[in-house]
Amino acid sequence: MAKHEATKSEANLALLWSELARLSETGELRRLSYAFARFIASLGAATPPLVLASSVLSELEGQGHSCLLLSDLAAGPAAMLGWEDEQWKLLARAAGPLPRTAQGWAQQLAACQQVWDVSAFDYDQPLVLDGDRLYLRRYWRDEMLVAQAVRERATKRRAVNEEEVRGWLDMLFAQQNERTLEGPDWQKLACAIALRGSVAIITGGPGTGKTYTVARLLALLFATAPEAGSQRIALAAPTGKAAARLKQSIDKALNELADKVGSQLPLRELTLRMGAARTLHSLLGARPDTRAFAHHRGNPLDVDVLIVDEASMVHLEMMASLLDALPPTATLILLGDKDQLASVEAGAVLGDLCHNAGAGGYTGATCDYVLASSGEVLPAEFLGDAGALAQQTVMLRHSRRFGGPIGQLALAVNAGDAVRAEAVLRAGEAGVRWIENAQQQHVLQLAQSGYGSYLDVLNTGPKAGLNTDHEEWVRQVLQRFESFRILCAVRDGEWGVAGLNEAVARRLAQAGLLCPNGEWYVGRPVMVTRNDYASFVYNGDIGLTLPDPARPGTLRVYFLEGDTVRSVLATRLRNVETAFAMTVHKSQGSEFRHTVLALPRERGAVLTRELVYTGITRASEMFTLVSPPGAVMAEAIAQRTHRTSGLRGMIAPTSR
Repeated sequence: MAKHEATKSEANLALLWSELARLSETGELRRLSYAFARFIASLGAATPPLVLASSVLSELEGQGHSCLLLSDLAAGPAAMLGWEDEQWKLLARAAGPLPRTAQGWAQQLAACQQVWDVSAFDYDQPLVLDGDRLYLRRYWRDEMLVAQAVRERATKRRAVNEEEVRGWLDMLFAQQNERTLEGPDWQKLACAIALRGSVAIITGGPGTGKTYTVARLLALLFATAPEAGSQRIALAAPTGKAAARLKQSIDKALNELADKVGSQLPLRELTLRMGAARTLHSLLGARPDTRAFAHHRGNPLDVDVLIVDEASMVHLEMMASLLDALPPTATLILLGDKDQLASVEAGAVLGDLCHNAGAGGYTGATCDYVLASSGEVLPAEFLGDAGALAQQTVMLRHSRRFGGPIGQLALAVNAGDAVRAEAVLRAGEAGVRWIENAQQQHVLQLAQSGYGSYLDVLNTGPKAGLNTDHEEWVRQVLQRFESFRILCAVRDGEWGVAGLNEAVARRLAQAGLLCPNGEWYVGRPVMVTRNDYASFVYNGDIGLTLPDPARPGTLRVYFLEGDTVRSVLATRLRNVETAFAMTVHKSQGSEFRHTVLALPRERGAVLTRELVYTGITRASEMFTLVSPPGAVMAEAIAQRTHRTSGLRGMIAPTSR
């Protein structure tokens, strides 16, 4: 009987391998997922449930999930994978009898030598079974590291002179004391809360004043430090563009504050000591030959305060590396919009850390501290006990920039109100436009108009003479280019990045605005797709190809960071792509005067509420939605991004 069962299992396994191979050949399963399942099977006795779970786990990792819920596996993960139900049924039939419950899957997987059940002895197996979740080991390790570090930091409290803090906050927020907004001043409140802990999260949508708040928090940190000049403060963001914007915004706000505080605090001098904002890769000391960073627990960062902007873009592995490298005595301030798209890579860390920030959940002790240190009263609706991390989390709720139709549209989308969103789009107010039943030609017309501004300056050329004239010309061309952008939901196809970039270049050439001869040409915008540490360019950086004034006939790619222009020889950049159009994911951390969001005809898992919301909030003055026939917009708003993770559960709700 046992021999018969073994033979049957081998037959099922052969059928399963055949079906998985077919799916990988047709592109419905990543070749990497098929290869990973083969690798797992090679490490010991392979069973159909193990092979199936391994391939699904790898496939979900590629979609940003950090683990696989066994309950989803038992129910059939076709929807999560973006498959038709029939595809999963074919795999299940090939595998033979499969467990019908999460508990059944756990028992079968725990019996496999390639899987470490955390309740048993650890042999460094590649897969980890933690309760009802199956992990790749490195993601389980990263989640454990982040959870432990956040728990420890959330429960630490620093001694605060509440009377002194109250005096400084009243001064720093003097103008806002005359505000007409209802409820507490969340910005002022956020400064008080961040000062008392070793971690703080400040979240909020566009225009809610996250960097405005942090500038005042920095002034407060300087003012209350025993030695203000010795404070080691670092600014960082996931991309070079976001880092430059962070530094520029904070410097501007601190310079304005310097006049307010006067001689009581040498704020301008202290601001100059902070140094430039850096990418997280640069901050941690990324090296081209390894995934490991120069800074880690054994060689920590030399900082007292670390401020990370656009934290929604920070993926799980990066957050784990960052927390590992941060000294226990340092303070971590995370800024970001929890409702934006998460990182392209695995994890949705900011969303997990402050998923319920809107509810508050503040204890009586927190309310008492906030009142004493800021004079702000927390309304009863925000009281409770949502855990230690909630006491260090503040959601900014009043948008000062998005009060018009763009803001109304963003709020409607974020609330999942498709009816209200369509009403705003159809209202015809200045600032928002909707082109329905669109063809690609509509996007190309917008591109010719939108990019005409930078091309006019480019084709006029720099003033003859000094090199400074050339640099100023480059700066103007880059600034004009950054005022308009086409955003896409997908990479491939007529409505994707690849198709639109090619079509836009062709349209601009037909109009006599560009001469796209060969790979490199004057005016070509490019996005860096891989970090190049030798050239000091990083994934997500966007530059323009322009003539080199020192070497006629040579092209350089110029990048703008704040007001600083830097350049790299075009021939040195190997990992770039044309950037007239870019994905919404890649646009995070950027802002454009006019943003065009082009939705594809094909519906799919990528079209979500978070994607539409992120696209809308990249626009500062004008937003245009271009959509094909059908209810694509409404369907996208109805579909929320869901990333499976164990991080929320690992951060136990304990308060102090």
